[in-house]
Amino acid sequence: MAYQFKFEKIMTLKEREKDEALSIYNESVKRFEQTAEKLYELMKRKEDLEEYQSRRLSEGLPVQEIRHHQQFIANLQKSIDQYQKMVMNARNHMTFNQEKLLQKNIEVKKYVKIKEKDKIEFLDLLKQDEAKVMDDISIQQFVHRGV
Repeated sequence: MAYQFKFEKIMTLKEREKDEALSIYNESVKRFEQTAEKLYELMKRKEDLEEYQSRRLSEGLPVQEIRHHQQFIANLQKSIDQYQKMVMNARNHMTFNQEKLLQKNIEVKKYVKIKEKDKIEFLDLLKQDEAKVMDDISIQQFVHRGV
């Protein structure tokens, strides 16, 4: 008699849901990293530009070039602000997906635990049945010897 877990289909479905949640989580981590990287690049670019401008100011810089740099820095700051919001959204999305993945993991573990307990019960019943059969055989042998 082979062991058959009564919730096998449900467990398979839950494992598939967990795998989907994992891929969605990995995708959200990737998006977060890309957005954060772009934000870092913009901030580094702004910092480099401000450093360049301060060096040029000490040497003497035409007013037109100062205005040009200030306008460029202002535009960079707008981009930085936008990317900071995008990073926050990506982080929130990643955290949400992480929580969903955690829930799916817990569900799968519950079914694995149920399966383990069910299999132990099945094996115990199998041992009991074997013991009964062995008892019956030994009783029959005893009766046949006595006859």
